[in-house]
Amino acid sequence: MLVVAATASFIVTIDGPAGTGKSTVANRLAKRLGLEFLDTGAMYRAAAYEALRLGIDPSDGARVAQLVRDIEIRFDWTTDPPELLVDGVAIGDRIRTPEVTRAVSPVASNPVVRNAMVQSQRKIASLHRRLVTEGRDQGSVVFPDADVRIYLDARPEIRARRRVEQLQAKGIQVSESEVLAQIIERDRLDSSRRDGPLVCPDGADVVDTSDIHIDDVIDRLEEIVRARASAALAESEYGSDGDELNRTARS
Repeated sequence: MLVVAATASFIVTIDGPAGTGKSTVANRLAKRLGLEFLDTGAMYRAAAYEALRLGIDPSDGARVAQLVRDIEIRFDWTTDPPELLVDGVAIGDRIRTPEVTRAVSPVASNPVVRNAMVQSQRKIASLHRRLVTEGRDQGSVVFPDADVRIYLDARPEIRARRRVEQLQAKGIQVSESEVLAQIIERDRLDSSRRDGPLVCPDGADVVDTSDIHIDDVIDRLEEIVRARASAALAESEYGSDGDELNRTARS
């Protein structure tokens, strides 16, 4: 595992549509690089969940944006995977239900909500400066100057199958056809929205995960990080006088 120097700032963004494995990949890549994992998709799901819980219409952008500003969304990085907390309370898999999934796009597609959430994400990054962050606009909007920008993709049917398996493993039963329809519609909405649409960031490395085992995906992304940001990593590993601060150890 590569351990980045404590004083260094280093951000890797991973963008892409739903079901490409961004969260799992980002979490594992962060561990390998010695960084923290920021799951921004979970942040939007938390906002959608809280809106539903409080009886707020997910399409009411002004009220949802105010909700985002009023609550504290953060992560406990001492747990594996990082625990999402809303006002200090862990909400776990409640953000992964079909009801929340249906509410995410109207929440995330509203410009006012996105502005509030972008500010929240940047605030987290200002406090935790060594991140692998994943979402749909991380490299294009939130952190356009990130050290490394990656775009994950996969065929819709593959993404639907993965999401069904993920939900079933957690005891949530859904049909693959329903999930596929949700993914296709969400892709359409996310790609066509005016504010922060789903796009491949300029200069990003594109990796299609459809037919690649997850272990090979992690290896490929590590190769990309080292190729794209060797200078930044070297600065993180070595002091200005050339003394080594952190050694690379693969585990």
